[in-house]
Amino acid sequence: MKLSIAIADSDALPSAFVVFRGFETSMKAASDLGYNGIELALKNPSEIDPAKLDRLLADYKLEVSAISTGQVYAELGLSFTDPPSAQKETLIGMFHDFIDLAARYGKKVNIGRVRGSKGTSQPDEAIARFVDTARGLSEYAKKKDVTLLVEPVNRYEIDFINTVEEGARIIEKIGMDNIKLMPDVFHMNIEDPAIGGELEKWINKIGYIHLADSNRYAPGQGHTDFDDIFRHIKKARYDGWLSVEILPKPEPYQAARQAITFLRKYF
Repeated sequence: MKLSIAIADSDALPSAFVVFRGFETSMKAASDLGYNGIELALKNPSEIDPAKLDRLLADYKLEVSAISTGQVYAELGLSFTDPPSAQKETLIGMFHDFIDLAARYGKKVNIGRVRGSKGTSQPDEAIARFVDTARGLSEYAKKKDVTLLVEPVNRYEIDFINTVEEGARIIEKIGMDNIKLMPDVFHMNIEDPAIGGELEKWINKIGYIHLADSNRYAPGQGHTDFDDIFRHIKKARYDGWLSVEILPKPEPYQAARQAITFLRKYF
């Protein structure tokens, strides 16, 4: 297992869910603290200058664990469950670009809230649009050796794919072996019957895990039972990335330090 931390560029949207902002300063801080990698939270693939990123990754001895796309939904309001339109084609083109970028960095692209909601649509229609869009992107990603990650999110943020089991059933409908789940233990604490047990149960469909405590602060600052979580994922022989996605409180560096200090014992 390897440990990553979510970062974004300095001009990221205020709503961007990251610990650090500003690629170079973020990567230096992550390296200084001992993280193995960084999760790039992007609103557009053009934010990345490959030559500069290559240099920073080499200088700070880091890897890209995944590319996350939450800012796309926040900025454009587009989603996989939207009906066909010119804007929907714009979204698909943007995800092609994310996949192209991930082919070079991390090999994983997250589908969070950009998956969309059922909203006022007939549920079956919204689900069918999501499945069709995700399948088409998975087919494109497979040619690039990239995995797409579906993140279950709690009901207070979105009305579609709230539990790990719901996520597992959806990816079964998609029917591609390069689409996996990205469980987030913060959301699981709200939605799932258990955290560690559900992670172990669905481990074959899991490609990445987000870590945060029950209050969205650094692990160790709430009531989540991380001993139980790691006991189950080690029993299931999970050997992928775990990424810290937490509130940058009391301030970013201290939050990131609290997280890795607490989690280091499990690695």
